[in-house]
Amino acid sequence: MTTVATTTEHRTPDARPPRPGVSVRVRITAAVALLVAATLAGAGALVYVIEVQRLDDQTAGEVEQEIGEFEALAASEGRSEPDLAELFRTFMLRNVPDDDELLVGWVGDGPVFYSPDDDLVNDETFKDQVRPLVDDGGTARFATADGELLVSAQPVRRGRQTGALVVVNYLDEDRAELRDTMRTYAIVGLLSLLVIVGAAFSLAGRLLRPLRAVRETADEITETDLSRRLPLSGNDDVTALTRTFNGMLDRLEAAFAGQRQLLDDAGHELRTPLTVLQGHLELLDADDPAEVAETRELLLDEVDRMARLVDDLILLAKTERPDFLDVAGVEVTALVESVAAKAAGLGDRAWTVDETVDVVVPADAQRLTQALLQLAHNAVKHTGPGDAVAFGAACVDGLVLLWVRDTGPGVAPADRERIFERFGRGVAPDADGFGLGLSIVTAIAQAHGGDAWLDADYLDGARFVVSVPLPEGHPGPRSSADDERTPGPPGPHAPPSAVDPEPTLPLAVRQEV
Repeated sequence: MTTVATTTEHRTPDARPPRPGVSVRVRITAAVALLVAATLAGAGALVYVIEVQRLDDQTAGEVEQEIGEFEALAASEGRSEPDLAELFRTFMLRNVPDDDELLVGWVGDGPVFYSPDDDLVNDETFKDQVRPLVDDGGTARFATADGELLVSAQPVRRGRQTGALVVVNYLDEDRAELRDTMRTYAIVGLLSLLVIVGAAFSLAGRLLRPLRAVRETADEITETDLSRRLPLSGNDDVTALTRTFNGMLDRLEAAFAGQRQLLDDAGHELRTPLTVLQGHLELLDADDPAEVAETRELLLDEVDRMARLVDDLILLAKTERPDFLDVAGVEVTALVESVAAKAAGLGDRAWTVDETVDVVVPADAQRLTQALLQLAHNAVKHTGPGDAVAFGAACVDGLVLLWVRDTGPGVAPADRERIFERFGRGVAPDADGFGLGLSIVTAIAQAHGGDAWLDADYLDGARFVVSVPLPEGHPGPRSSADDERTPGPPGPHAPPSAVDPEPTLPLAVRQEV
C-alpha cells in the first residue's frame, strides 16, 4: 500500500510595497493645467479666425471704396471724354493708397499709372495674372514672391480705349500684424497658465491636507491604540469626511473596548469553574466510589454552569448579526398572554396581567418572549411563594411598552445601572448568576430599535420595561384599561429621551393566569 503525502501550499498576498503612483494633488493640477491650456488655445484660435475674417472684410471694403471713387470720377469726367490715361492720372493725384495697397491704371495691354511706386507692376507674371481680370473684372487671389495678393479690377471704356482700375492689396502685411498680436497673446497666455498651475498646485495642497492627515492618522492607528482623532476646522465636504472618520474611530474604539471587556469578563467568570474542576480532580481519590460519585455530580454541575455561560455569550454575540431577528407581525395581546401562561411554570407566584393593548408590531415574537421570560425568571428569584408577578403592555408616544413587575424588595439605587451591564450583578446577598440576563434583554430590545430600563417610579417592588417602536404613522391604539377604569398600579414612564416623563399609563385590568 502506497501512502501519498499531500501538501497544501498557502499563498500569501504579495508583500511587496505598491509602486508609488501619481498623487491626487498632481492629477488635480494636471487637470486644471489641461483645462486652462485648452481654454486659452481655443480662445486664441477663435480670435484668430474672427480677426482673419475681419481683415478680409476690411480689405473688401477698402477695395469697394476705391472702385466707387473711381466710378464717381469716371462719371463726372464723362462729359469731357478725356482719354483713359488722363482719367487714371487724375484719379491717382486725388487718391492716396493705404500702406498695404497698390493702385494701378491699366490701359490697353499694360499699366500706365500706378501709386505708389512698386516694381510689382513690371513683373510679367503679375501682368499675365491680371490681364483676364482687366477684360472681365472681378477679384482674385495670387501667390507671389512678396506674399499673397488680393487683386480686384474694374473695367472702363472711353471710345476705342479699354482699360481697368486694378486695386492690389498685400494680405501678408495685415496678417503679419495679426500674427504678432497672436504671438503676444500666446506669451501672455503661457505666463497666465504658469501662474494658474502654481496657484492650483498650492490650493490643491491646502484642500488635500486634511486627507493627508486622515491617511497619516490611519497609518498610526493600531488595534491597541484607537485614541487618535483628527482636528475639525471649517464646514465643507472635507470637514464632513473628517467628522465621519472620527465617528468611525469612535465606533471602532467602543467596539474593541467592548470586545476586550467581554473577553476579560468571560475569562474571569470561566476561571472560577475551571479552578473548581481542577481542584476537585487533583484531590479526587479514584479508589473511593462515594467520593468519585460526589465529585462527578459536582463537576457536572460546574460544566452545566459553564455551558450556560457560553450559551449566553453566544447569544449576545448573535445580537450584532443582521439575521438575529425573524421579524413578522406580532399581536401584543396574544404575546403578553402567551408569556404569562408560560411563566406560570417558573414558580408558585400570583401571576397576573395588568393590561394589554390591541396592536400589531413588527417584531420577533420568540426573542420578545425570551426577554420577558428572562425578566420573569429574575422576578421569581427575588420574590417568595404567593408574591405578585405581573405582565403588561401599553402604547406611549409611538412605542409599545412591555413590562414585568413584582412585589419583591426592589433594586437598590446603587445597583440600578450596574445590573444592565454585562456580568453586572447586584450587591444584594441573594444576587447570583452570571449577570448576563439583563444584558440579553437589553440587546433584544435594542435589536428591535427600542430599549430596556428599570422604572424608577415604581416603589412597590421592581418593574422592568422593554420598548418596541410602533410602525411609522401608526395612530397608537387605546389600551384595554381605557375601556374599564379600575384601580391599579401606575404605568411605567417611557424613556426620558423619548417622551415627557410626566404622564403615566393606567394599569387597570388584572387577569388571573
